[in-house]
Amino acid sequence: MKKLIVFVCLFFSFNSWSQNLCRTHILEQDELIQKNELQKYSKYDFSNLWIQTDNNLVYGIIGENYERILIKFTSVKRSKNNTNEYLVTGKSMVKSNICDFSGKITVVKIQELKKLRFGVDDEYKNAGIKKQGLLTAVYEFFEDKNQKGSGRFSGNLESIWYLDKNDLIQYNNIEIDSDKYFNNAFVGTWKSNISGKEKICNWADYRVPNVNCDFDKGAGELSVSEKYQKNGWWVKPKQNWWK
Repeated sequence: MKKLIVFVCLFFSFNSWSQNLCRTHILEQDELIQKNELQKYSKYDFSNLWIQTDNNLVYGIIGENYERILIKFTSVKRSKNNTNEYLVTGKSMVKSNICDFSGKITVVKIQELKKLRFGVDDEYKNAGIKKQGLLTAVYEFFEDKNQKGSGRFSGNLESIWYLDKNDLIQYNNIEIDSDKYFNNAFVGTWKSNISGKEKICNWADYRVPNVNCDFDKGAGELSVSEKYQKNGWWVKPKQNWWK
């Protein structure tokens, strides 16, 4: 009986915690075919997905206080030795501190959407879209150890894509006008090279994934609540800060 009570308490505790997080997944699993089609899609190059969005629309947080972090990929190239690996270089910025980083994205799962989506008023119905789906990957990026405040990013990535009429993988922004839309969700941690301390660190296109629901009060676009504004969100980043 005591074990049952403990289990029930843990169950409701976990669920109340998970309900406090918003935008935990780009697509729900019941919208996807469960089969992993990684081998089927190994011939396609997905690198285009992660360099499409204007950097002003890529939003990220680091630490429990949701301090703003900016992430910019300067290069994403498919590995010649492993078709599911993508070699990445980029820069990060917290406050005025900028670090160079390099690493890789490794695709571990490709799932197709059960039913194709064509946007508002079926705008893309006649565009010749063959498939749509979700890419799941793991990532690890290492900041330059010789630079101040450097560390390592690691975690999981979700991206939505579609296969066009020319048999090319494209960034899926078909439902960009939806309030629920976001893409390229990087969810994980940053670990300091000096102290070894880990912090949560999440970023994505258009919204911040896996954060408390009181963080973003915006309907059609990101609008950081006053509670978090002081943590770097009221400062407008310098144009092309990574150059």
